[in-house]
Amino acid sequence: MFVNRLVRVGSVAVASLGVLALSACGSDPEPSGSSSPSTGSSSTGAECPQGTLNAEGSSAQKNAIEEVISKYNESCDKVTVNYNPTGSGAGIKQFNNGQVDFAGSDSALKTEAKDGGESEAAQAAKRCATNPALNLPMVIGPVAIAYNVDGLPKLVLDGATAAQIFQGTVKTWNDPAIAKLNAGVTLPSAPISVFFRSDESGTTENFTKYLKAAGGAAWKGEPAKKWTGTGAGKEKSAGVAEGVKSTKNSITYVEWSYAVDNKLGVAQIDNGSGAPVELTAETAGKALAAAKPAGTGSDLSMKLDYATKEAGAYPIILVTYEIACSKGLPAEKTALVKSFLTYFAGKDGQGALTELNYAPLPEEIRTKVDAAIQTIS
Repeated sequence: MFVNRLVRVGSVAVASLGVLALSACGSDPEPSGSSSPSTGSSSTGAECPQGTLNAEGSSAQKNAIEEVISKYNESCDKVTVNYNPTGSGAGIKQFNNGQVDFAGSDSALKTEAKDGGESEAAQAAKRCATNPALNLPMVIGPVAIAYNVDGLPKLVLDGATAAQIFQGTVKTWNDPAIAKLNAGVTLPSAPISVFFRSDESGTTENFTKYLKAAGGAAWKGEPAKKWTGTGAGKEKSAGVAEGVKSTKNSITYVEWSYAVDNKLGVAQIDNGSGAPVELTAETAGKALAAAKPAGTGSDLSMKLDYATKEAGAYPIILVTYEIACSKGLPAEKTALVKSFLTYFAGKDGQGALTELNYAPLPEEIRTKVDAAIQTIS
């Protein structure tokens, strides 16, 4: 059951980014198999399914998926798509428990068993009637190290210094480690207030992968959805962004779009190439170009190089995957999932992300994602 606010975008398009159409608090969505769609003509004359599609997960892609739902409904206005941005961990659990039709996650399904139980991938296969679930990369979200310090319009950090800040071993803004990277800049002596994601988060996992790869011995923990560093916890991407916005001399890790929307400072990253790298769609794309395939067949999970030293590459990026059954859903749900994900992976769907501080999929990846979606049956 959805226990948090449910983003419900149906036949009425979202008027602008960040405006949510909310269902009544505490209401339950239709069960995953309860929709009875039929086929009808869309506003463009194309054939579209009809019914309700329920999804949950990554808050990193919230702004992106809301916009795509709005654009999709301009053509398929008889489909109601409900997306609940509760975080990647919650989305995977709800998907594996059969409560939603697909999940959004900022990391691919784990194939390794943990604590004596089944792996995420094994649980997903059970949910999909013994068929594998697919990891479909859909949204590229650069992760910003966002801060709020008066009189500090530019901040440079490297992996080791960032790791020390978020580990809690660098405690003040004028620490020598920070000062060395910001020569000639007046840094306050104030303590650093760190905010982190208190919910299980794929953003946390990706950021800690960066701290581990680029921070070396400075980061003590292992990459995980659950935070192990220092700081005060806030729920979801909106929570940590608001925490920094309302707290002077604070810092967090959050998706670029949230940093921009909240007018937070964004640190440049010294990746070891000789010059600090500003976060832009272009510099994030250079890092994505270094990614390697990790899945096989229609499973398109990717391995990112968080320690890249390529000049002009911003190394802290995440990929939000839509996790869907390759087979095993009722036919009416399969039609809805394929219709929406096909639009999401299409040029129109990806094109809608460009101005929202997300990086669209490179064309060579986008075509593979589309082909994988067409194998769903």
